[in-house]
Amino acid sequence: MRHLARLADYCSITNMHTKNLAIVWAPNLLRSKQIESACFSGTAAFMEVRIQSVVVEFILNHVDVLFSSKLSSVIRDGAGEPA
Repeated sequence: MRHLARLADYCSITNMHTKNLAIVWAPNLLRSKQIESACFSGTAAFMEVRIQSVVVEFILNHVDVLFSSKLSSVIRDGAGEPA
C-alpha cells in the first residue's frame, strides 16, 4: 500500500492519483468471490467494485496513519481496551 501511495505522489507526471490507483487495484486487493460468481448482475458487480475502490482510495490517502509503527504498537499492546 505504501508503494501505491508513493506512486500517487507522482500523479502530476503519471496522472495516476489515488482515485485512479484505487479503481485499478481495488478488484485485486479486495477480491470478492461473490463478484466472480454468476449470481452478481453487471450493475451489482459494478456497485461492489465501486465500494472496493472507495475503501482502497481511503487506505491510500491515510497510509501513513494506518500503517504507522505507532498504531501497530497500540494494537499489539492492546492499548485502549477497557480495564
